[in-house]
Amino acid sequence: QVQLLESGGGLVQAGESLRISCVASGRTLGSDVMGWFRQAPGKEREFVAAINWIGGKTYYAESVKGRFAISRDNSKNTMYLQMDDLKPDDTGVYYCGLGWPQYPLIRTRYRSWGQGLQVTVSS
Repeated sequence: QVQLLESGGGLVQAGESLRISCVASGRTLGSDVMGWFRQAPGKEREFVAAINWIGGKTYYAESVKGRFAISRDNSKNTMYLQMDDLKPDDTGVYYCGLGWPQYPLIRTRYRSWGQGLQVTVSS
């Protein structure tokens, strides 16, 4: 069983940047996809970005393309999300997930989740 732990959330102003991290423990990642989802109050959890652990192919939601960058450090079993030019609509609880590489955008295909961290962007 893989455990996921997020870190790095907080409160920023619109236009600022923030980097959040997710470290996986329990086994070395291989044929997996790691992704970020977020959930705003009263809304469903939505896809933000994902990365194939082998090969590094990335996927982004249209709303964050050009502003967010997902990356990984295989040696540390750690995934990052660099978020630039943050907007109030980016506010929410961000969850790190481990899923099947064939379905990087589908929330129900993720089998492990972190506890989530709060990102708040003030206007």
